[in-house]
Amino acid sequence: KAALQSECGLEPRADRPLFSAVSRLTEQKGLQLVVEAIDELLARGGQLVVLGSGDAALEAALRAAAQRHPQRVALRQGYDEALSHRIFAGSDVTLVPSRFEPCGLTQLYALRYGSLPLVRRTGGLADTVVDCTIEDLADERATGFVFERFDADDLRRALRRVFTLWSRPREWRTVQ
Repeated sequence: KAALQSECGLEPRADRPLFSAVSRLTEQKGLQLVVEAIDELLARGGQLVVLGSGDAALEAALRAAAQRHPQRVALRQGYDEALSHRIFAGSDVTLVPSRFEPCGLTQLYALRYGSLPLVRRTGGLADTVVDCTIEDLADERATGFVFERFDADDLRRALRRVFTLWSRPREWRTVQ
């Protein structure tokens, strides 16, 4: 994590959750929700690294966020296979807020690396990520965070659950 933060120009902070997105920047992938919720993510102490390219407006919004918060938000445009692996390995949470996702591999990569996926309940994302509800935490079935509606408010509620679990390191490690 520290190496990834340093590589991306982020403040090296082990005590803050590092969120990531490795994705095409398209409406299908839901990164516009991340742009809308970025202030909440940062206000709660998170950091964000994004690797991807696509829609010019999304690229511009993410680039602007990185310029406003240079040690808290990093954007790497394009695709870099080796960097994508370092991002999954170094981040605490992988964002996959897709509008629709027939299968989805990103959340599976995240799970393999121990980065908890935060996904919208759709398609293969719904099939592969178990939300951190009280019951699923108690049964040790939880694997990430799930939100229902394709809107930034629902994503923000999921972010609050991330930060709540982050404040409980033992439970966080159990979910990992």
